[in-house]
Amino acid sequence: MLEFDRSINRRTALRRTVGSVLACGSGIASLDSNAPVQAAEAELIVRNSRPLDLETPVTALDGWLTPNDQFFVRSHLSTPAIGLAPWSLEIGGLADHPRAWSLDELQKLEQVKVPAVLQCAGNGRAYFRPRLPGVQWEKGAVGHAEWSGVRLVDLLERAGYQRGAGHVHLLGADPPPSPKTPRFLRSLPIERAIARNTLIATHMNGEPLPLLHGGPMRLVVPGWTGNHWLKWLRQISVAKDEAPGTYQQTGYRMPRSPALPGAVLKPSDLVPLTVMNVKSLITAPANGSVLKPGKNEVRGVAWTGEGHVTKVEYAVGPNAPWRPATLQGEPRQGSWRTWKFAWETAQPGEHTVRVRATDSNGETQPESTPWNRSGYLWNGIDRLTCEVR
Repeated sequence: MLEFDRSINRRTALRRTVGSVLACGSGIASLDSNAPVQAAEAELIVRNSRPLDLETPVTALDGWLTPNDQFFVRSHLSTPAIGLAPWSLEIGGLADHPRAWSLDELQKLEQVKVPAVLQCAGNGRAYFRPRLPGVQWEKGAVGHAEWSGVRLVDLLERAGYQRGAGHVHLLGADPPPSPKTPRFLRSLPIERAIARNTLIATHMNGEPLPLLHGGPMRLVVPGWTGNHWLKWLRQISVAKDEAPGTYQQTGYRMPRSPALPGAVLKPSDLVPLTVMNVKSLITAPANGSVLKPGKNEVRGVAWTGEGHVTKVEYAVGPNAPWRPATLQGEPRQGSWRTWKFAWETAQPGEHTVRVRATDSNGETQPESTPWNRSGYLWNGIDRLTCEVR
């Protein structure tokens, strides 16, 4: 896969990845990589071209909601084509009344809106040392949107899911690029599947869910890492056990406790990724900015997986005391909060501002995140380096 370090506009990226429809061996249509489509002129960072992985510049995260055309994109397989046939979602397995739902039928049910952070589990992988393989996300594989759709539990209850079930298996329409590539099959524990804020979303920030973000429907699991937020959702199967296959049984797992590089780990030493950890980002001013002496506003966002953010603190210089920033908005599980503080920049020269968040569980961002072999869940304190002159 190709990797790029520079920012290009999204239209250029999409010309390389989206276009005419081809029939795949799986019987699912995918999108070719040559023909152009209409796209916004938002600048995103292309981390991979096939499959398409686009990172949001940190300055574009400066606000409560991330615009759809500036939202990061994470792909595992090919992007499916939609519109060739009516879309449907099948629910079966350990269910007394299995059935398929059309998009129109879903939109006639009670609609729920949930603001929630979507973050790739590998966000921040580029900061681990020793370096690791995988998409070299820095800070922008994250975004915050208002997702709307139907509760998954409402569909499971209509399907008569059996109470002895332990998991729901989830399969999207994204086709493998070759017959040897496995489908992106995932599963969710039943207790998380029936949570009231777990959605099948059809809209994002008030607009129909864009194709690159899983349209026409995707799973939304507030507080959990993005590997659970399955895109292009087509099949849900209620089951006793976790889904088989590499993406569930091998991928997206971490050691139960920190393990040094080169350590030999057994499968029993690994646990699935679930909840995000506490994290904050400085979104303004941009890193490397030149500021004038006097009062300058520093802004950002902070979030966590379980509970909510209770405070954000900042320090200017390596040995400076931590001071409170001003949190904005109401605390809400799975959502982020904006924050700000006024910084009196009297002393000319280079300065480093550090920021950390604490959540309602008492968890505070560390100086750096313990190394893990997959580069997951980086949440070291954020830093802004700027010059005052």
